[in-house]
Amino acid sequence: MSDYSLTTFGKSGELTQVRYALTAVGNGETCLGIKAKNGCVIACEKKITSPLVDETTIHKVEPLSDYMGMTYAGIGPDFQAVLLKARKDVQIYHAKFQDRTTPFMMCKSIAELFQEYTQSGGVRPFGIGMICAGYDEQDGSQIFQIEASGTYYSWKATALGKGGSTAKGFLEKRYSDDLDIEDAIHTAILTLKDSFEGELTEKNIEIGVIRESDPNKAFKILT
Repeated sequence: MSDYSLTTFGKSGELTQVRYALTAVGNGETCLGIKAKNGCVIACEKKITSPLVDETTIHKVEPLSDYMGMTYAGIGPDFQAVLLKARKDVQIYHAKFQDRTTPFMMCKSIAELFQEYTQSGGVRPFGIGMICAGYDEQDGSQIFQIEASGTYYSWKATALGKGGSTAKGFLEKRYSDDLDIEDAIHTAILTLKDSFEGELTEKNIEIGVIRESDPNKAFKILT
């Protein structure tokens, strides 16, 4: 079977192009998400390939709406394409129903798009894994992980990318259900620092946070 036969299973029961997409995620910069008792945080490494690059033009954590944000590991342009569609979907939902879509509904929609691209001709899977932070009135702060295969779960804490396995191990040792949001931010920084090659500074990390103490429960990127 050709490696380019996207919609045909191999003898091992896997779709080769999906495996390649997951490899692209595994080669990406480490990102993570942590749910706290009073908020949630997502963070990502931002490696600068050259001192000539203006680091302010590189964004690894992006707002999806006023109350949701995303980060990713994998292929940057793929993330931007998915982010643009997701932002449009948020606006369309609001215009149609005069209401906010929930983080669960949004992540489910993105996961369905990912899954569709694993079985459609003429396209390839998205080479990204995404972590979404969001808030809704019923379920509070939430963290979702969306994989290139279309699989998605709600997590207490998770990580993706080159240092994802190390980061998950670090989080398993430090996470607790009564974690405060400020402690969660500190834990996110320590986790990335543990797997980062070189010195971690404010120029090569991005952090997005939702604090439930904020009356608007807004997603904000820390500066």
